[in-house]
Amino acid sequence: MGLRKPSFNWPKSLGPLSNQKRLRHSVTGLGGSPRKFEMADGLLAAGGLGSQAMVPQPERTGWAVEESTAPLEKALFQDEDSCSDCSNHDKRGTSLQSFVPEGKTHFPEIFQTSQLLFYERFRAYQDYILADCKASEVREFTAEFLEKVLEPSGWRAVWHTNVFEVLVEVTDVDFAALKAVVRLANPYLCESQVSTFTLDCMNELLDLKEHRLPLQELWVVFDDSGVFDQTALAVEHVRFFYQNIWRSWDEEEEDEYDYFVRCVEPRLRLHYDILEDRVPSGLIVDYRNLLSQCEDSYRKFLNLRSSLSNCNSDSEQENISMVEGLKLYSEMEQLKQKLKLIENPLLRYVFGYQKNSNIQAKGIRPNGQKVTHVVSSTMMTGLLRSLLRDRLCQEPCKEETEIQFHSDPLSAINACYEGDTVIVCPGHYMVHGTFAIADSIELEGYGLPDDIVIEKRGKGDTFVDCTGADIKISSIKFIQHDAVEGILIIHRGKTTLENCVLQCETTGVTVRTSAEFLMKNSDLYGAKGAGIEIYPGSKCTLSDNGIHHCKEGILIKDFLDEHYDIPKISMVNNVIHNNEGYGVVLVKPTIFSDLQENVQDETEENRALKIPTSEEADTVERVDLEELIQCTTGKMELYARSNLSEQVEGNCEIVNELVAASTQKGQMKKKRLSELGITQADDNLMSQEMFVSIVGNQFKWNGKGSFGTFLF
Repeated sequence: MGLRKPSFNWPKSLGPLSNQKRLRHSVTGLGGSPRKFEMADGLLAAGGLGSQAMVPQPERTGWAVEESTAPLEKALFQDEDSCSDCSNHDKRGTSLQSFVPEGKTHFPEIFQTSQLLFYERFRAYQDYILADCKASEVREFTAEFLEKVLEPSGWRAVWHTNVFEVLVEVTDVDFAALKAVVRLANPYLCESQVSTFTLDCMNELLDLKEHRLPLQELWVVFDDSGVFDQTALAVEHVRFFYQNIWRSWDEEEEDEYDYFVRCVEPRLRLHYDILEDRVPSGLIVDYRNLLSQCEDSYRKFLNLRSSLSNCNSDSEQENISMVEGLKLYSEMEQLKQKLKLIENPLLRYVFGYQKNSNIQAKGIRPNGQKVTHVVSSTMMTGLLRSLLRDRLCQEPCKEETEIQFHSDPLSAINACYEGDTVIVCPGHYMVHGTFAIADSIELEGYGLPDDIVIEKRGKGDTFVDCTGADIKISSIKFIQHDAVEGILIIHRGKTTLENCVLQCETTGVTVRTSAEFLMKNSDLYGAKGAGIEIYPGSKCTLSDNGIHHCKEGILIKDFLDEHYDIPKISMVNNVIHNNEGYGVVLVKPTIFSDLQENVQDETEENRALKIPTSEEADTVERVDLEELIQCTTGKMELYARSNLSEQVEGNCEIVNELVAASTQKGQMKKKRLSELGITQADDNLMSQEMFVSIVGNQFKWNGKGSFGTFLF
């Protein structure tokens, strides 16, 4: 079947149709039924974009430019009167701003098009350029778009490269090749890092290029008549797409109709999230490294495939090359999957970022002495007497203790060695760095949490970063602002948080794989993500806490990798309320691929391994739930029967789902052991220590309920 082209017409001066309506347009394929896409009219509906409506920082164009952001009403495809398709047809004057590139040569003003908002680009690619094209149709759809809006000649542009800028005139446009036919402008204007680009040299260079230049290397010269506005915007869209969205391997991927949804939208969102400082710096570095590695692997793969296609002999060298090619292909596919995880806004923070903290522990002080650090902005005699009585001289027979005084808690943390104690006196402390705690220390507030406030100012990836073997934090209120990552991250070791208040900005507490977290009698609120994120292989004990007014209360990340154990969780007497989503949400894959393959064999295998199925599983599961709830209560006095059903309902949901998840993973493990010739496997769910206890928690007024599952 032949390639399809969009059948809509877009007059060069056409603005949006109407801000009040959405039109359905058909894109008719040759020999096929119409395909539909949506043309969204109006860039911004009041209050409809949330954080995406934020104006990003200016994108870097390679020139040092000083300019102000164009007003929204002058942005892409917006006009003052947009009720008619031809409302702007007779309107004179440009709606775009301009800037002058800095340099020794006095270039004319250039159209400023690099400060477009997310939704302006989103709408242009979705509604006007790509529609629902396949990856193999991108160039053709783009060429069709350019034919509708681009002036074929009569405009000037600055040809911008990494080495020079030169003024040219466009005499024609090769739409299919996305190139412009140019000649040097008169008078000759050139700005170069080297002095060798004379008029003759530049003419010779253009002759070698047959006077055809890629559109993305051209910056349209400003014209206040409004005639070349759409030309400048169209060139900007082509330039941005091939610089930031398109990947060289896209065309070879599975050719489906949803290229915009699969690739363009997530990459565009990631680009603007990075511009607006909503992505951790480490994740940005990871993404760019992965992208570079994937480009390198793909280039090697293409070269190897080309060499194999030119080789007709069945030689040993060819066989070696084929093995190498398969290895490169596998490596490239793994890199692409990692890129997709980071590009997907839903999975970006769930699986895309495994930050490894490089904080080095100092160990024991060289003289073996342990120090008590006292933090106070001012030290009064009454406060000092109280400290001596309550904390510093509690045991008269105890050996002498060295005391160091600090005016801010960050300097005290940085001065700590293994076994030190930091006592923070009442006050409101502003810090501009990260609490990097790598040694086993105690950080405690002297008083009530509301009286000892540590507030972080300035942008940063995290507030408190813990890697010590045994860290204890108590009686302190932490307030986070302008954050990218969570307020507290436990990378490894054990961290105990008691009687604290956490006022979050993004995610609350993150418990990484192999880390242990104990939180008691504390209050956590305000997270735009999850209040607590629990990673596979971690251990988390939550007792008598309040977790509220977050996006999700607790997020359990299960099965990040099939080799990781599920987290060990204890939740007792927590109140999880007023969260936007679920009180507790479990993130897991839809189903393991190898479990999906042999559905029929599972029944026999389960019987052989004495795993109950169907009605038996339901009966056993109910019994297990009752036993689990009973055993976790221990000797605790249970609530009255009338209140028990309300408070335990959410707990049962969590237990039920974790039991099912554990059973599923157990089946997978047994299958792998069976393939290795190992037939014994432990079927006792409790022996897996899936959790210590989940009981007595209250779930109130959570937007989506007490428990939910996110499948990916």
